[in-house]
Amino acid sequence: MCKIRAIKRTFTLFLLISLASMVLTGCWDRTEINDLALILAAGIDKGKNNNIELSVLVFIPRPQQSGQGTEMSSGGSSGQSFVRSAEGETIADAMARLQEALTRKIFWGQSEVILIGDKLAKKGISEQIDFWMRHSEPRIRADVLVAKGKAKTVLKAIPELEKDASIQLRKIVKSHIGVRVTVKDLLQMLSHKSNAAVLPWVENLPPSQMDTKKAIPIIKGAAVFKDGKMVGRLSDKETRGILWPRNEMKSGVITISFKGEKGSISLNLLRSHNELIPSIKNGKWSMRIKSNADVEVFQNTTEFNLFDPTVIKKAEKKVVDEIEERERFVMTELQKKLNADILGFGDEFEKKYPQIWKKNRDQWDEIFPEIAVSFDTKVKIQRTGLADEKHKRGAER
Repeated sequence: MCKIRAIKRTFTLFLLISLASMVLTGCWDRTEINDLALILAAGIDKGKNNNIELSVLVFIPRPQQSGQGTEMSSGGSSGQSFVRSAEGETIADAMARLQEALTRKIFWGQSEVILIGDKLAKKGISEQIDFWMRHSEPRIRADVLVAKGKAKTVLKAIPELEKDASIQLRKIVKSHIGVRVTVKDLLQMLSHKSNAAVLPWVENLPPSQMDTKKAIPIIKGAAVFKDGKMVGRLSDKETRGILWPRNEMKSGVITISFKGEKGSISLNLLRSHNELIPSIKNGKWSMRIKSNADVEVFQNTTEFNLFDPTVIKKAEKKVVDEIEERERFVMTELQKKLNADILGFGDEFEKKYPQIWKKNRDQWDEIFPEIAVSFDTKVKIQRTGLADEKHKRGAER
């Protein structure tokens, strides 16, 4: 009996030691963060002899010394981030050459921004986006933008408030003041029958007189693509016009004024909902853009009393006119000049009229410019603010 108990104790002890060794054993294939070159953003440009130039904003993890800032340069840097570039016949080839020039293993898991130079954008981006979807490390939810000039130049910019261009651009696109498109979104747009897409347009503000070395990247409008190639640009005003039908208008200020009246009224957007309603009657295709928006008065420099219901209705009608004017303006650009369905009209017709769409989808490029577009916009001023009390008192006297 004692012998059996001894055997059981020995077996139990052996089992505990085995389990403990499994828990305490380190990962044989682990990679230390100090062995990685973390990519914060990537830039793709047209290189020499039809090559692809790949530029990356690299972050090197290291202890932050007192008083030391973050620097970027095209070569080596004593700071924590810098830009490095390499050319190749494809992105994969350029990526391999880039790895050869770095002592640490490139890690794409932190890359949240992809910039495309305008020359490459005009040549075509389908192959580059296809690579980004196939590669296992880069995030498919990384934001994609088009840069005026070279993407590498934008990556080198040093913003005044943020550590690098990557953080600057990410925060701007998240503010919903313009279009926001990820790698996944872009691939979906380019795979649709309309084969049209829109991407934010990035420019570097010139260095200020206070600091002649710093250029600040900003988003200024949008780039329009058809068949994978950039075919045109939209201004800031035109870009705001496409945000309503794309149901992406999340924030913004609308300022209205009245003919013959001094001053203006600025209103802040609280919420909006937008809907595309397609219709095919007697062989005629039409689209109704329905929008509902709630706003509040930010500032009133007119003599109007916003406690008067008649004045409120007049102001709401003026806001409706402003919104629809922007939409009409951009629809003329998209239908008559660019012939690019970046608003998803084709998808809505396919959902509602699948059989008719199936018969006519090959003629979409001829149908889209002829679609009759109408607007149904409703605006409600929810809050006028207490500052108008002076107008109220004036009206009572």
